Amino acid sequence: MKAAPLIMGIVNVTPDSFSDGGLFLDPGAAVEHGERLAREGAAILDVGGESTRPGADPVSVEEESRRVVPVVEGLADRGLEVSVDTSKVEVARAALDAGAVLVNDVTAFRSAPELAGLVAERGARCCLMHMLGEPRTMQADPRYEDVVDEVRAFLEQRLAFAVSEGIPESRIWLDPGIGFGKTVEHNLELLRRLPEIVAIGPPVLVGTSRKSFLGKIGGAPVSGRLGGTIASNLIAWERGARIFRVHDVAPIADALAVAAATVGPDV
Repeated sequence: MKAAPLIMGIVNVTPDSFSDGGLFLDPGAAVEHGERLAREGAAILDVGGESTRPGADPVSVEEESRRVVPVVEGLADRGLEVSVDTSKVEVARAALDAGAVLVNDVTAFRSAPELAGLVAERGARCCLMHMLGEPRTMQADPRYEDVVDEVRAFLEQRLAFAVSEGIPESRIWLDPGIGFGKTVEHNLELLRRLPEIVAIGPPVLVGTSRKSFLGKIGGAPVSGRLGGTIASNLIAWERGARIFRVHDVAPIADALAVAAATVGPDV
């Protein structure tokens, strides 16, 4: 049988995220938002204090920790599962101390290889994502010979590294990095051939929520991309993705529940 879809709700505590930057800078507002997403069907809440939108500038460890830790602690104290979206060891350590159970690293431990050891030591889970370059430059001119082959090879290599550092494969998720150093066609090719990524083994997370490639296809602004987000997540579910990182939890959870009930067991 196919595992049930797992929704990861996005809790951005940043002033400059592409979709909801500045809305939840206040820790109380961010915790309230996370609680609402959990009520709507999010099984885990991904708290991030540094924007990874194209062109985003980095923030200091101190500032990122100041934004993230109170929110992680507030959500964990309410019995909710929390992920921290960071590539910094110090921020991850503080978030794990505050109750986070997963580290979502968009650099797949390339930025700070020692982060893998911390995850292993704490018995946490992690998500390893493919990104071409860094947020400030990743969309400048992304090129691949074969985007799916290259993303798969990268994820296989980073998975092997994580396991070599002591993280059990059962605690690792993989993310092909939709929108992170990819053109519209690259993103669509990854969705078309997603089974090749799923075949690596660990559960695959897909994050298409409100992203610019959806707007380029249909012409919708950020606020009007729910339809494209739902369509892309349903395609990803049918092709083997199991975790869905989204802003709009309620409608996507409903759509995925229907899809899961309809598609049924693997053949």
